[in-house]
Amino acid sequence: MRLLVAGGAGYLGSVLIPRLLDRGYEVDVVELFWFGNHLPSQVGILNKDIFHLSVTDLKAYDQVIFLAGLSNDPMAEYSPSKNFVLNAAAPAYLGYIAKNAKVKRYVYASSCSVYGYTENELYDETRPVGSSYPYGISKLQGEQAALQLANDEFSVICLRKGTISGYSPRMRLDLIVNTMFKTAMRDEVITVNNPSIWRPILSIEDAATAYIRALEANARISGVFNLASGNYTVGEVADAVRSRLEERMDVRIRLNMKHVQDFRNYKVSTDKAANVLSFHPTGSVQSIVDDLIRNVDKFRDWDNTLYSNIQTFKALEERLEIPSITSEVGA
Repeated sequence: MRLLVAGGAGYLGSVLIPRLLDRGYEVDVVELFWFGNHLPSQVGILNKDIFHLSVTDLKAYDQVIFLAGLSNDPMAEYSPSKNFVLNAAAPAYLGYIAKNAKVKRYVYASSCSVYGYTENELYDETRPVGSSYPYGISKLQGEQAALQLANDEFSVICLRKGTISGYSPRMRLDLIVNTMFKTAMRDEVITVNNPSIWRPILSIEDAATAYIRALEANARISGVFNLASGNYTVGEVADAVRSRLEERMDVRIRLNMKHVQDFRNYKVSTDKAANVLSFHPTGSVQSIVDDLIRNVDKFRDWDNTLYSNIQTFKALEERLEIPSITSEVGA
């Protein structure tokens, strides 16, 4: 089977693609490589903008994965216009030409951010979505556009991911567990803006597994699926990170608890993904920290701007290197 991964050299793609190759798939990526290329040499490269792809370009592929776009709220709020183009229009366009090219399945990287603020309820995929922030709105628009294309010959699977954390060759230190790990190791402190809010946390290895399950699902399956390794309050995440680091690294870490109002609060059910895709996560905050500890020597340059999407984004803009952004910025 031949796969095209849009944004495949990003944070998640750099973990997912080696696993796809290990399963015998032929993989190409379409990328602009803002963060470098950490992919295996056997991966095919289309170094171009998604909007420059044509139906002819996609005719060779069996399935297409969209990992591209602007990832996370700070990026979307910094540039709302690019956010809506790249998280809504880009997946709509890629899905449209994929269907016309007779691709069999389209997998879209969505986000649990679409749920916005919920009141201590476990949300499944049938519950209403309510984000009022650019990122959550755009991810929902991308979902809706992709799902409208689904039919018996064209499967569309949208994966609503919790916040991913863990080690990747294309490292990020601007994600909840990774950020806490960074400040704990560098400053011996973890700052929590609001310990009471809920977040679904997804280990990067579980995230990669979920995409494999989606690719290998029955050809007639389409729909939206929540993904998480577990639901945690942010205060609970901080406790787990501190406890694991103090146990494994012989350090003493201070917690700095604040109570800043946050209108993003949600926890999700993953029962549908388990029952339909056979997605059974094995990760946890503790396993994510263990993964970071094992690989810490590979990213000890804590303040490297390449580890922060928003810092890299701003630097590229200043150098006028972003005429059109459709590479992955960390999906």
